[in-house]
This record gives sequence, structure tokens and C-alpha cells, in this order.
Amino acid sequence: MSSSDDVVLPIPNLSLAQNLFTLSTPSLSRFHDAARTALLEGIKADEMGPWYRYLSGAPSTSTTEPPTDEKSSQPSASTPPPGPTVLPFDATVLEELEKKNTTALEKIDERLKHAQETEGESEISDALRSRANYLTKIGDKGASEAQLLAFEKTPGLGSRIDIALTLVRIAFFWGDREDITKYLSKAETLIEEGGDWDRRNRLKVYRGLYMLSIRQFKSGGDLFIDALSTFTATELISYNDFVGMTVIAGVLGLSRVELKKKIISSPEVSQVLPEVPLLGDLVNNLYACHYDKFFVALAELEQTHLLPSRILAPHTRYYVREMRIHAYSQLLESYRSLTLESLSGAFGVSVDFIDNEISRFIAAGRLHCTIDKVHGTVETTRPLKKNAQYETVVKQGDILLNEVQRLAKVLY
Repeated sequence: MSSSDDVVLPIPNLSLAQNLFTLSTPSLSRFHDAARTALLEGIKADEMGPWYRYLSGAPSTSTTEPPTDEKSSQPSASTPPPGPTVLPFDATVLEELEKKNTTALEKIDERLKHAQETEGESEISDALRSRANYLTKIGDKGASEAQLLAFEKTPGLGSRIDIALTLVRIAFFWGDREDITKYLSKAETLIEEGGDWDRRNRLKVYRGLYMLSIRQFKSGGDLFIDALSTFTATELISYNDFVGMTVIAGVLGLSRVELKKKIISSPEVSQVLPEVPLLGDLVNNLYACHYDKFFVALAELEQTHLLPSRILAPHTRYYVREMRIHAYSQLLESYRSLTLESLSGAFGVSVDFIDNEISRFIAAGRLHCTIDKVHGTVETTRPLKKNAQYETVVKQGDILLNEVQRLAKVLY
């Protein structure tokens, strides 16, 4: 609940969008039966007639036309053109769902008409929000327009923030990145005007999830870590999934010291890791420098957490590559020289594999070392931290001096 005692409704149901992703991905065929069952059950539970029509390839019709009045033009509840046919079409199921939609919307529209004729702005706002929320729940494409109309008619700042966050969830549901950024900005602006503590923390999770979806693991991980002890955004992501993504992002974005402090020692993470032991293997083996076990955990993570995730799947190859570089760097930083044999043994791979992989990362400028093929060693060439800091100071100092000289020319 928010501080205004408004229940944050878990609409639209984003777990159903994850099930749709699973069904739409051929490589995840081992999960298809369970995803199809969960998707159908969720559609029936939320009376998602428009979305079922969309997913089953049924002809598109508008069955939920709202009334209009002289003061405002109501948004039409429309269904998009037929989408990916991932569910078998069942006319009986569709008829039952659309009958429920029609009945529910008639009651809401009757309430709205009564409010417009005899009651005040508060009652009209409540009716508009009720209608917008129902369209959102059933997966109607007209939900965003309905939410925007409710937003215009809603006076309370907290309620307007909730509507903006609902618009973000709708955009996540449909995979509309442009709308995600637009409504995140709207929510952030409103919260800066006086949003309460709960909504501020909730926004961190929304922004963090968006950051992860666009491959900003460091930024997204930092936001998730900040929200670990105050997480309430279960309408967006389940708590276990939230902690899991926090660990996945943190392992990549944090230094070894920060990893211990913010992830391994976190009571919130420690509480969830026994339920997802793979994540514990990943983070603990990297921290303890058990790189062979870490590589095994990373390979399993790719198959069980990254590729099956609607948010993380597009970044799987990037994440795995960066984690390998991260592990290689962590080991090489501890030594000036290592034999290829000892390096391959540490990671549980062959000498040829480690030679080829490190060579590629050296050529790309991602690892600061050289390979001596004659002696079979890897020599680290990373500059000392103080040297790097000195170079940064000199570079920034040169920029500052140039700016001062330009300013002097203008003034004198």
C-alpha cells in the first residue's frame, strides 16, 4: 500500500507477458507447456478478452465502446490487429471472456454517467480510474488512453503518480520502450513535486528494471541495491525475481569489496539465496576466487536465468562475455605473471581455450596483459592505480587550463 492507503493493483499482469515471451521463443520449447497453461489461466482469471483475441489470431472487433458526454470524449476500447498466434483459438472461451468484459464495462460506464450527471469531480475521477484500470487489467490497447484521461481528471498528486506508474507497467507489458521512458519521466517529475517515501522507493525499482532492460547493469543494479531493504513494487516484479536480478546486476557492476558489503552480506539477499542456490554459487565463487566453479555457475545461469528472461535475454551474450572478462581481470590483478597452464587450471578449461579467449580480449583492449608464447606465460601490464589517477588529474588539469585561457581572452 502507499501512504494514501490506495492499493497498487498488479495490472497488467506482467508475469503473463513473460509467459508470452517464453511461448514466442523456440529455444525455450522445454518451458512451453507450463507457460501455455499459466498464460491461459491468467487470461481467464483477469478476463482478458481483448488480449486473448490478439494472441489467438481471432478477427479483431471492438466490443467495449464506452459512452461519451458533452464535456469529454471517452477513449475507445480497441483491440490491436491480430498478433502472434501463440494460443489455440477457442470461440467458447472468447465469447465467455467478452461477455464478462461487456457486463463489467456497462456497469462502470453507468456509474461514470451517473457521476457526470449528479456528482462531483472526485466521483467522476474515481469512475474514470475504475474504467481505466479494468481496461488495463484485461489487456486492452485502449488502456493507456483511458489512464491518461483519468490522469487529467484526477486532482491528488499521489493518485497521479500511481497512474503514471501504471502507464509504465502498461508500456512494459507491450514492450514499448518509448512509452516506458516517457512515463518514467512523468512519474519522476511528479515525485519531485512532493511524492511520498513509498512512491519514491517504488520508482527506483521501475527505473532499475528499465536500466537492466537497456543493458545498463551498473545503473540498474545500484538502484535495485538501494531499494533492497524497502522493496514494495510487487506489482512490477516478484520479490525473489527482484533479488535475483539485483544479484545478477551486482556481480557484474560491483567491485569485490562492494560485492561483499552490498550483496553477500545483505540480509535480504541471504534470505532468498537458499531458494536460488545457483545465484549463491555465482556470487560466492567469484568472491572466493573459485573460478572453475564460477564458470560452471555462469554457464548454468545463462540457460536458467538469462535466456529465459524477457528482460535479460537480449543481453545474454554481452553479460556472459563481461562476466568472463571480469573474472579474468580479477585473477590477473593479483599477479604480475601467470603461466597459461595455471590460468587454464584455475578456470577449469584447456590451455588452448584460455589462450584463444584471452588473446581476443587483449586485442579488443579489454584485458591489460600480454601473452608470451615462448615461455607460456601471461604478463600483466595494467598501470598502477596511482599512475592512473595521476594521468586523470593531468588530463583534467589540461582541460581546465584551456578553459581558463579561453575565459581570459574573452574578459581581457
